[in-house]
Amino acid sequence: MKYVVLLGDGMADGPVNELDGKTPLQYARTPNMDFLATNGAIGMVRTIPEGFPPGSDVANLSVMGYDPRKYYTGRSPLEAVSIGIELGDKDIAFRCNLVTLAAQGKYQDKIMVDYSADEITTAEAKELIKTVDQNLGSETIHFYPGISYRHLLVWQGGPTATKLTPPHDISGRLIIDYLPRGEGSDTLRELMEASFKFLPGHPVNANRIKNGLRPANSIWLWGQGKKPAIPKFFDLYGINGAVISAVDLVKGIGICAGLEVLEVAGATGNIHTNFRGKAITALEALNKGSDFVYIHVEAPDEAGHRGELENKVKAIEAVDEMLGKLLNGLNQQNNPYKIMLLPDHPTPLSTRTHSSDPVPFAIYSRGENNNIKYIAYNEEAAEQSGLKFTAGWELMAYFLDQK
Repeated sequence: MKYVVLLGDGMADGPVNELDGKTPLQYARTPNMDFLATNGAIGMVRTIPEGFPPGSDVANLSVMGYDPRKYYTGRSPLEAVSIGIELGDKDIAFRCNLVTLAAQGKYQDKIMVDYSADEITTAEAKELIKTVDQNLGSETIHFYPGISYRHLLVWQGGPTATKLTPPHDISGRLIIDYLPRGEGSDTLRELMEASFKFLPGHPVNANRIKNGLRPANSIWLWGQGKKPAIPKFFDLYGINGAVISAVDLVKGIGICAGLEVLEVAGATGNIHTNFRGKAITALEALNKGSDFVYIHVEAPDEAGHRGELENKVKAIEAVDEMLGKLLNGLNQQNNPYKIMLLPDHPTPLSTRTHSSDPVPFAIYSRGENNNIKYIAYNEEAAEQSGLKFTAGWELMAYFLDQK
């Protein structure tokens, strides 16, 4: 049996006035998703345990079958694993975004203009983080480049209880109420403020402004945590496999789980990602012997965070095309298979940030036909099905027939 999980990050949403009261999933053209719903099973799953932040870190751990209450140690340590940083027992990792803050006023009075600095390129960001480390790094604090706007700070002996806010939660807001607070906050705030003194004049930013792009004029620190300890996926479920994602966080979970990380040329984490390439790479892996592939697509989430209605619908339709290619390819391979489709969490356009609400899932097995007509894959249909998982990490065992 071959198993495929196709996860459209942040696909779920609420009714949108501009879509005549429909959700993006209801409005988008999704014949392949609807095929899964009609011929397989649909339901709702809560991927965020009570009391946990509604982030992709917690949600993807749940979807992959890990109870966050046991295994979650923070977002940044998972990203550190992905980019090859070996954390010591006393090291605390922090996500270091390159962001665009309003140019005017004192630092604390600035507005979060763009949490991704216009989705700055990885090459540009690498130069900026290099400069940040040269200016702000020390014997105990080091900065490491990641992908696009997503980078890392590792602080030896750093704090774990600091109150920090994800920058994508405060788009368009004054940052004064969201600056670091609590243990170690003075140091973190000093680093952020200091970065604004030299980043605006960096040649990379001068060139971006010249080309009509927003400058990455500050770092923003959040998502701290310590070295993770996650059991291998094989030890839990008895199968090996691979993970496909453009996002370090998901790659890090995959590495910790003992899954192979498959790289896809042109995978960006936004609407311009190589959707088709991800599907092809997954099919190739299955054909070469992998029994399980976890495909993560970030684009719907990015559109939700940016409040881009049209791009969210486009991203959902692109995920549906991926699903169609996967179904066609799997049907051509001489193997039984199961495929599961779901978001990790909602990213409503109305709030432009994550929600902990349950999300719809669909599971289909080769040759299955429930003879149910006029059922579509969306939040409302899944809610009406009556199939529910309140503990999200239990869904994986159900999907793998190990319930």
